[in-house]
Amino acid sequence: MRTIGLIGGLSWESTVIYYQIINQRVRERLGGSHSANSLIWSVDYTTVEDLIFADRWEEVSTLLVDAGRKLEDLGADVLLICSNTFNRVADQVAQTSSVPVLHIVDAVGAGVRARGMRKVGLLGTRFTMEEPFYRDRLAAQGFEVVVPEREQRELIHRVIFDELVRGVLKESSRNAYAQIIADLANDGAEGVVLGCTEIELLIDESYSGIPVFPSARLHAEAAANFALAPESAHRLMAAGSPSDWST
Repeated sequence: MRTIGLIGGLSWESTVIYYQIINQRVRERLGGSHSANSLIWSVDYTTVEDLIFADRWEEVSTLLVDAGRKLEDLGADVLLICSNTFNRVADQVAQTSSVPVLHIVDAVGAGVRARGMRKVGLLGTRFTMEEPFYRDRLAAQGFEVVVPEREQRELIHRVIFDELVRGVLKESSRNAYAQIIADLANDGAEGVVLGCTEIELLIDESYSGIPVFPSARLHAEAAANFALAPESAHRLMAAGSPSDWST
């Protein structure tokens, strides 16, 4: 079994999902009391939050590259950035790493492809919904991506940073998100990507009229699959092919 390195604390509320899902998946696959070989380097979230709001992404990159190197030095065979927004610097982390970096968008894309969908809605931080790094990577996999209207994007963004990363779950916010998903469905979305790892703490398919793709869960499952994959599949995944990530 390969060792999984998690760059977490982005926020720790959703990093918990990664640790739980990875270990559950390994136990399901191997049986008994098996669990994953894993490492977590958890950063102080306020530090990185301040940087992204100041548009100091080079410093974010430096911080996460350093976290990745520390995990690699400790024995990680694969790295994950436990956040959608912070995968904005995943390429920089990958360029300085000698082990694969599993990109969250590729894990999401594999999940969407497995359901046979072509048009999906995207919820996330303002950075994720409005900047090209996320939408373009999904589009490159053959999907049409739609985002909510501007006022709705602002509401989604505010709830993430004022509530979800602090562990605050409000019914009013859950209802607002459900209405936004309904609007995306009316715009032709066949499913919706929960493109912020904290959103799946608030909402799931029971609040949605269309399928949801929980990014943290999909990313964590991809990591478990990578850790347990035979060498042939491992080489494909390490090369950046997400085709077997959902197996």
